[in-house]
Amino acid sequence: DPVVGEQARSRFADAEQMLARFATERLVTPRGVIGLFPAWADGDDIRVVANGTETTIHGLRQQFAKKGERENLALADFIAPARDGASDWIGAFAVTSGREPEEFAADLEAHHDDYNAILVKALADRLAEALAEWMHRRVRTHYWGYAASEALDNQGLIAEAYQGIRPAPGYPACPDHTEKRALFELLDVEAAIGLSLTESFAMTPGASVSGWYLSHPESKYFGIGRVGRDQVESYAARKGWSVEEAERWLAPNLGYTPGSSR
Repeated sequence: DPVVGEQARSRFADAEQMLARFATERLVTPRGVIGLFPAWADGDDIRVVANGTETTIHGLRQQFAKKGERENLALADFIAPARDGASDWIGAFAVTSGREPEEFAADLEAHHDDYNAILVKALADRLAEALAEWMHRRVRTHYWGYAASEALDNQGLIAEAYQGIRPAPGYPACPDHTEKRALFELLDVEAAIGLSLTESFAMTPGASVSGWYLSHPESKYFGIGRVGRDQVESYAARKGWSVEEAERWLAPNLGYTPGSSR
C-alpha cells in the first residue's frame, strides 16, 4: 500500500520478532479445554447432561420483522428437540494464552516500553483466537468427528466454510454474559486451565475465548438484536431472575425503556 504499506510491514516484522521471542523464552503457554455433552432443545433453551446432572443453557430469540419467510432464530434451533426422540450433542470450549503475556506486558510497561507492551497484548489476543480456531478444527475432524473428511485450506477457514459454529456468550447470538457460568461449570475451566470469571463475567486473563460448539449443517451466526418486554419477562422467569435483573444484563439488547409503559 503506497500510504501505510511501509509502516504495516514494519509492525508485521516487529510482531514476528516478538512471536519468536515468545517461543524461545517460553513467554506464553496457550491452554485449552473442551467437552462434548448430550443435549436437547427445550423451547429457546438447551438442556445439557454432564455427569448425570442437567444444566440449562438459556437462550434468546430474534424478534424483528424479516422479509419473506425467513425465521427468527435462536441457538436452540440448531439442537434436536426432545419431542423428536432424537439424541443430540453440544460442545463447549475455553482457551487462553495464559497469564504469562499479561505479566510480560506489565514488566514492559514498568520499564516504559509501551509499544512492546501493546504488541504483546495484541499478540496474546491473536494467539487465543488462533487456538480457538485450531481446537474447533480438531473437534470437527477428530474429537466429535462430524466433519472427519474436511480438507479446507487457510482461506476456507478464514471464510468459515466449515460445518458448524462456535458462538460465544456475550456476543450477538447469545448476548447474556452470565451464561458463561454454565459453560465454566460444565468444563471446570478454572481448575483445568487457570481461566476464571470476574464478578461482571469478564474472563481473566483477558486473552481468552470461550463458547459453544454446534454441529448442525444449517447452523450459522446471527445477532439477536432488540428484544421486547415479553421475551425479557420470559427470560427472567427461566433464569430465576427478577425482570429488573434481566433488564440490567440485557440492557444493550432492550427494545424498550425499562420502567416505561411500552
